[in-house]
Amino acid sequence: MRKLIAILAIVFAVSAMAADGKALAKQLGISASSKASKQWARVFEKDKKMAKFGIDKLGADDKAALKEYLMNHAADSDSPEAAGM
Repeated sequence: MRKLIAILAIVFAVSAMAADGKALAKQLGISASSKASKQWARVFEKDKKMAKFGIDKLGADDKAALKEYLMNHAADSDSPEAAGM
């Protein structure tokens, strides 16, 4: 039982430490609705394009979270990012 509690505590702590995509976008000064989802996909294909936005300095998990947020809230998505939100 103690092992299970310890494992759950570790999993929770690790997931809490990873930043969410919205916070990362804000930190980097990126607006999801400034590009279409296809354009964001192209940004993540090349290191040079990622470097332009500072994405290249992020870890793999943070890159994945940021990409998911940008794609889900791109200008052509079902729920684009609204100004001031």
